[in-house]
Amino acid sequence: MRDRHMMADTKNRTADSSSEARRVLIKLQGLYLFMGLAGGIFNPYINPILVAQGFSSKDTGFIMAFGTLISIILQPVWGILVDKFRKTRLVLVISLMVPALLAYFYNIQVYIILILIYTLCTIFQVTQIPVADSYAVTAARAANTSYGMIRLFGSLGTGLGGFAAGMYLSQFSIHMLWLPFLFFNMLSAILAGTLPKQTSISSSSVTFSVGLARLLRNRTFLLFLTGCFLVNQTLTAFNSFFVISFQMAGGSVALTGTALLLASITNVPSMLAAAYVLRKWGHERTMLLAAGAYMLRWGIQWLWPTPEVMLGVQVLHGLSFGFFYIAAVEYVASVTGREMQATGQSLFNMVFAGLGGIVGNMLNGYLLDTGGPSVMYLSCTISAALGAVILYIVSRQAREQRRAYSLE
Repeated sequence: MRDRHMMADTKNRTADSSSEARRVLIKLQGLYLFMGLAGGIFNPYINPILVAQGFSSKDTGFIMAFGTLISIILQPVWGILVDKFRKTRLVLVISLMVPALLAYFYNIQVYIILILIYTLCTIFQVTQIPVADSYAVTAARAANTSYGMIRLFGSLGTGLGGFAAGMYLSQFSIHMLWLPFLFFNMLSAILAGTLPKQTSISSSSVTFSVGLARLLRNRTFLLFLTGCFLVNQTLTAFNSFFVISFQMAGGSVALTGTALLLASITNVPSMLAAAYVLRKWGHERTMLLAAGAYMLRWGIQWLWPTPEVMLGVQVLHGLSFGFFYIAAVEYVASVTGREMQATGQSLFNMVFAGLGGIVGNMLNGYLLDTGGPSVMYLSCTISAALGAVILYIVSRQAREQRRAYSLE
C-alpha cells in the first residue's frame, strides 16, 4: 500500500513539474515575441532617426560603437551581480524597462547627449539576451523541446515589428517611434516579472570570474569566438545600416518594412528546422553552413546593390543568422556545461554582439559613407569568408576530439 502511495506521489510531482515547465515555456515564448516586436519596431530605425537629425552614418556608427564598447566593459558586472545577489528575474525586468523609458531622448539633437542615451540603453540591453537565453535553454530542456522553439517567437516578433514600423511611419513621424517601443517593452517587463526566480544562471556553482578564466584557457573556444566575431560583425550591415543603404539604393519606406519583415520571418522555419539540422549535422557544421549563407547574402548585394535584389536576398536571413545563432548558443551550452552556462553565454554575447557590434558599426558606417552599399557589402563578404575558415578549423578539431574519445 505504501509503495502505491509513493508511486502516486511521484506521478503527481512529475505531472506538476511538466505542467510548470509548459507554463514557463509559454511565458518565454510570449516574452520573446514582445521583445522582438519592440526591437523590430525601433532598433533598425535608430540610425535613420539620428541621420534625420543631420548626423552622418560615420557619426552614428561612432555613437553605436562607443555605447557598445562601454557595455562590453560593464557586462561582467551584470554577471557578478547575478551571481552574488541571485536576482536574475529583477535584472531582466530592469534591462527591459530602462531602454524603454530612455527611448524618447533619441530625439534630442545634441551629439554628446545622444552618445550618453545610446550608451545607457546599450548597457542595460546587453544583458537581456544572455539572461533570457539562459531561461530559454533551461526551460526548453525541462519541457523536452528545443531552444529554437522559443527563440523563433523573437524572430516572428522582430519581423512583424519591422513591418509594423513601415506602416507606422507612413502615418507618423520617425521621431514618434519611441511610443510603440515603450509599449511593447513594458509588456515584456510585465511578463518577465512572472518568470521563476531561480534558473541555471542564478544557481551556478562557478562564479563569473572563475568561469571566464576557465573559458579563456580553452583554445578551441577562443577560435570559436573569433569565427563568431568575424561573421557577426557583418550583421551590423543589416541591423544598423540596412534601412539607410536600402534607401540609398532607391528603396521606399514602405518596401523597407517589407524587407525587414521578410528577413525576420525566414528565421521562423529556420529555427523550427534547427533541432533536426543540429542532430543531423552537429553544431560546428551547422555554423559553417550558416557562414556560407552569410557570404552568399553579402556577395549578392555587393554585385547587385539594387532595391529589388536587396529585398529578395533577405530570404537568406534565416539560413544565415537563424541557423548560426541557434547553433552557436547551443554549442556554448554544450561546451560550458550547466555550471558555467551563464558565463559562457555572457562571454559569447560580449564577442558576438558586443565586439562584433563595435567593429561592425564603425567599419560599416565608414564604408557606407565613403564607398556606398557596394563597398560595405564587399567588406562583409570577405569577413564572413574568414570567419568560415576559422569555424572549419573548429569543426575539424571537434571531429578529431570525438574520434579520440571513441578510441579510448
